[in-house]
Amino acid sequence: MDQSATEPQAERRKYHHVREIFDEAYEVIAPFFARENRWGNATLDHLAYRVVRDRYPELSFEEVHVLVVASKRVYTELRPEGAASGG
Repeated sequence: MDQSATEPQAERRKYHHVREIFDEAYEVIAPFFARENRWGNATLDHLAYRVVRDRYPELSFEEVHVLVVASKRVYTELRPEGAASGG
């Protein structure tokens, strides 16, 4: 019998702390992804990164990036008509 079939799968997910704070952080940075909040037709994603770094200084650069990218993806899926395009 194949051993991999009987062994429990290891947790592949990373960024557990990011998962814990996601809902709170999403509420704070979601407005930066809105089409109506563009500046000179440029998205304000860079401000989302700054806000997350300021609010959660314990996060690594990679965790901040994962949080912002995941938040933007959720925002786009929930509000496709209002999401900023590009980036």
